[in-house]
Amino acid sequence: MVQALAIFRALADSTRLRIVALLRAMELSVGELAQVLGQSQPRVSRHVKILCDAGLVERRKEGSWVFVALGAHAKVQPILAALDSWSEADHWTVADEARLAAVRADRASAAAEWFEANAGEWDAIRSLHVADSEVEAAMAKALGDAKLGCLIDIGTGTGRMLELFAPLAENALGIDRSSEMLRLARAKLSERGLANAELRQADLYALPLADGGADAALLHHVLHFAQQPGAAIGEAARVLSDGGRLLIVDFAPHDREELRSRDAHTRLGFSDEQILGWFGNAGLAPVLVETLEGGALTVKLWLGRKTGVKSKEVKAA
Repeated sequence: MVQALAIFRALADSTRLRIVALLRAMELSVGELAQVLGQSQPRVSRHVKILCDAGLVERRKEGSWVFVALGAHAKVQPILAALDSWSEADHWTVADEARLAAVRADRASAAAEWFEANAGEWDAIRSLHVADSEVEAAMAKALGDAKLGCLIDIGTGTGRMLELFAPLAENALGIDRSSEMLRLARAKLSERGLANAELRQADLYALPLADGGADAALLHHVLHFAQQPGAAIGEAARVLSDGGRLLIVDFAPHDREELRSRDAHTRLGFSDEQILGWFGNAGLAPVLVETLEGGALTVKLWLGRKTGVKSKEVKAA
């Protein structure tokens, strides 16, 4: 009864009802909510706090921004179903949807500007290895057509992996340390309408999931930035359920020192022995090792399945 009272009190305000409706469409920052609602940020923040206290929404800080999303599905879904059964189109709904479209357009514009400014650096690296389309096709083949369950994309960057594989997942989580990258990813996910995907700012050594909370994990061109690749693989294995899979895409060993000095690559590629050794230490059995040649850099795919049995010596398959 206490929880029900808190929920209904939280919803006993037209602005808070509008906030819930907006968050069904997409995760929004407090500033974006203020823009859509036509209210001040302090006022919107007070409304968000009331909804948070009732468990209907959650706040997440990313740099200087605070993003708001719907709360736990089990608590929120009955409320949404009731609202749907009572809903009537009104002028607020029409106005909010129009302003929400403007927020999406602002995000897309900001993302386009960033990509235009950084396209040269990205193209320089891409020119050194096989086409991204071939890499993505190999990843899709490795993962197969079966549903992925809960997917986590570690170091999601611009959200490309979520764009590709979230449709195969029951739910998908992208994590990244960079708030700027997360804003780019958020623009892409909003544009694609991927409602089952969410983003969080987090570290690859401390993933925001409980033990066994994911069925599949991706490390796509992330590991070469890691100071402790073995620890990153171990943390990915921790959040995998029994039988869950980790797919790593990265470079074979190379001598392109400019990538270390210019692009902050900590590691100049990985050997099969290194990756499979870390797999063994993390309780992952090797399933697939694939090589994609076609440039100065060779791309590798390593797929492991969680067995829970850890070994200090694992040989290449």
